[in-house]
Amino acid sequence: MKLNYVPLLLLAALTMFGCREKNVDPASETETNEWIYANMKYWYYWNDEITDKPDYSKSPADFFKSLLYPFDANARPDGDRFSWIQESADELEASLAGESKTTGMEYKLVNFPSGTINVVGIVLYVIPDSPADKAGFARGDIFNRINDQKLINSNYVGLLNTQDKKTFGLAKINGSELEESTTKRELTPVVLQENPVFFDTIFTYGANKIGYVVYHQFIPQPYKASNGQYDKELDNIFTTFQRNNVNALIVDLRYNPGGYVSSATNLASLIVKGTSSDIFYYKEYNDEVTETNRKKYGDSYFYDNFITKPQNLGANLNNLVFLVSSRSASASELLINGLKPFMNVTLVGSKTVGKNVGSVTLTGEDRGIKWGLQPIVSKSLNKDKKSDYHTGFVPDIPASEGNILYPYGSPKDPLLSEALFKITGERVVRQARNARVLQEEEGHEITSSIVKKAGGSNMFFDK
Repeated sequence: MKLNYVPLLLLAALTMFGCREKNVDPASETETNEWIYANMKYWYYWNDEITDKPDYSKSPADFFKSLLYPFDANARPDGDRFSWIQESADELEASLAGESKTTGMEYKLVNFPSGTINVVGIVLYVIPDSPADKAGFARGDIFNRINDQKLINSNYVGLLNTQDKKTFGLAKINGSELEESTTKRELTPVVLQENPVFFDTIFTYGANKIGYVVYHQFIPQPYKASNGQYDKELDNIFTTFQRNNVNALIVDLRYNPGGYVSSATNLASLIVKGTSSDIFYYKEYNDEVTETNRKKYGDSYFYDNFITKPQNLGANLNNLVFLVSSRSASASELLINGLKPFMNVTLVGSKTVGKNVGSVTLTGEDRGIKWGLQPIVSKSLNKDKKSDYHTGFVPDIPASEGNILYPYGSPKDPLLSEALFKITGERVVRQARNARVLQEEEGHEITSSIVKKAGGSNMFFDK
């Protein structure tokens, strides 16, 4: 998730490591590694753990990995789970802004039937006007074949992780059985810009006016734009909520792996029962970054306040609910943590990733370096200096979406249904299956395409 679109932090990076220039000779691997080392020794949150005798003969990817303070549940429970390097800095920056080469279809992969090696893909959502959308894919569709090969544990990676044209074979789940169909859909990935503001509506149940918004990534605007388009779209949604006297809010972050803190600050400021004099979150850096920037900018460098938003709903909200999952990370968790001191926050779904640290995007085009770095550089804390979600937020109301997915906004969706029940005190629709049965039927989730979105859970960064 991008920690924050913070001009001061970007200025510091450019001042220390050079301004961008064109027509520079490509750097050698040794020069690239020297650049990586200099950046990591300054920025890396665990820079005191970096070796003083680096091996510059390694490839840049291996060299970067050799500098990390890796997480280990027993030996290094405070270690790094999220830093990464990418061979193309341009592709890194584009992906962080929601632009990537994709079919436009996000999905999860599960073993189904449960206990088998058979793998099925379940479509989570489809980007409008994408190849997947034009081919007829929709949330809840199921596929079990790629290029006429049945997906199993040993082949799904090779079949799915390519940018080639693919033919998807569709299927349906009927209870505990999978019914294959003859329907096939062909998809060719293209470069797409994803709009993260995906869906919104208002529910009215008695005196409860409930705003619901689905938000897929914390991105302020399209890649290379500077118009705040997506933040403004959220502002407009909250204007509508305000005009309709919304008094409860559901924010769906179940597929949101993070993004820019500027967008998290914007959304938090639309929700909070607080003012611009209140602190949204603190940033804790290594000693060198702390000393350098305290001298330059003072203590205000190390925290961000809420901002004044005329569309703010805070004073009218009786309930605030976030829908979360094992894919909710970084800026999603920062938003939740930052609001907790000011409001009663209810989480519905499953445990979140647990990413309470942030990173910066570092590039070296001025030195002919094509690589981009996304190292962890900070830890985030809320107004009360709490940052106790490194293992993830445990939901107040556990819920699983299962294998049969409903359209966004359908009260039949198990997570939305639980949120509406929390707010209204009544079952809006009768649940055919309880949470325990749903979990048993769901099967073992292997992974999802969300993890490939700009680092997936590796997304908490400043730029």
